Amino acid sequence: MESSETAGSKGGVLPLLIGCGVLVFLLVTGEALLQDSDIFWQIETGRWILAHGAVPTADLFSFTKAGAPWLSSSWLAQVIFALAMQAGWAGPVIVTALAAAAAFALFAAYLERHASALLTTALTLLAVALTVPHLLARPHVLALPLLVAWFIGLIDAADRKAAPRWPLLIVIALWANIHGGFGLGLVLIGPTALEALRQAAPAQRLFLALRWAAFGVAALVACCATPYGWNTLIAASKILSLGEVLTTVAEWSPPDFGRFGPFEASILALFGVALWRGLTLPWPRLLLVLGLLHMALGHIRSVETFALLVPIVLARPWAEQLAPRSVAPPVARSEFALPGWAVATAAVTIIAATVAVAPRLNYRFVATQIPEQALAAAQQHGAKRILNAYEFGGYLISRHVPVFIDGRAELYGEAMVMDMFRAAAGRDAGALDRLVDNYNVDATLLPAQQPIVGLMDRRPGWRRLHADDIAVVHVRDGL
Repeated sequence: MESSETAGSKGGVLPLLIGCGVLVFLLVTGEALLQDSDIFWQIETGRWILAHGAVPTADLFSFTKAGAPWLSSSWLAQVIFALAMQAGWAGPVIVTALAAAAAFALFAAYLERHASALLTTALTLLAVALTVPHLLARPHVLALPLLVAWFIGLIDAADRKAAPRWPLLIVIALWANIHGGFGLGLVLIGPTALEALRQAAPAQRLFLALRWAAFGVAALVACCATPYGWNTLIAASKILSLGEVLTTVAEWSPPDFGRFGPFEASILALFGVALWRGLTLPWPRLLLVLGLLHMALGHIRSVETFALLVPIVLARPWAEQLAPRSVAPPVARSEFALPGWAVATAAVTIIAATVAVAPRLNYRFVATQIPEQALAAAQQHGAKRILNAYEFGGYLISRHVPVFIDGRAELYGEAMVMDMFRAAAGRDAGALDRLVDNYNVDATLLPAQQPIVGLMDRRPGWRRLHADDIAVVHVRDGL
């Protein structure tokens, strides 16, 4: 590794190559991005916004919560996906791939300041391996480059012993319109400010603390620069009130260490290298690493944050310890470095070429979340109030069918979502009774392999109408 004082300007070639590599990989494996039916309701919300010139303030899609207050914390991402969908599924795939590629290019550009090209590439590949399982055509991926850019801006300010530059507020304002995860960006201000104060001279700390405090307040205000204003903060926090749901939904559940995988390998490597080389961290950075690790151990959803932010936290102090300033030779600018305008031109050319090939890319959404035949059978039989599985909600919304439930767990609440999960697992017939009776359901549309199908087969007053490899439909006897 190279110290921050000796690492020269690298010209952006390596980050550009890494970004291009990630882009190509994601385009080749594009159908892997189309594995979550939430994208259907994201697109439909974007279309509604474009058609009405406004953002939704109440539920648009269900019969169980019709008209209930609901704010879309990802409204801008939804508009982007809706516009991209004009090119078919290739559109959302390309948008998602470009966002992920930009995030990893920014990540590599920062690491390259402090590490060799080989180590930068290796760490980026590890970050990609940890992040790929959660790369889906959904708003959180569009926010990844904003997450990386925001944190780099904060950590750079700390290393300069200064407050962040004011234009950085544009990043978090955009983030607040793209995805509700911007709250993490606000949280990161605190420990990064402590690192800045630690590095600053004692006489400068009071003034610097006031500047960081002012920036924090300004960042909070910037997060409200959305169509919802201050309500943006409330909407983003609702996911935290879901209680048991956060341990049940796959993306919010803890990682499974039953089998050895990249995440466990990265944790062991982190501690192994630190112990082997005797590496240390200033206490504010140590708090950051421990906090990010705690989040990743609590929720799979946070593994990508761990993968992208921890190397940035470690880069400078570990580089300085591995290559002390007193013995490190100066590193000249790479003879292969390109001027900034050339790198920018190459990036724009790559993006334009990617968009140009969109009509030639043919992607299909995962079939197991598209119960087309089953829905047709239920509709032909006159079903109006269909109790659908959680994963089928997005598809039904795309067909303009009022849904029982979908991926907007914060709208339906902990009790209803947990009743649905327990019933689907076949563990709680009482939960199924509540769902069917309280909402006057006249048909069910359920995955063929879920235990709840057996409960419905044995339920008095109901009969099986349709079954295929994807879904099973039950209707009331009198329907």
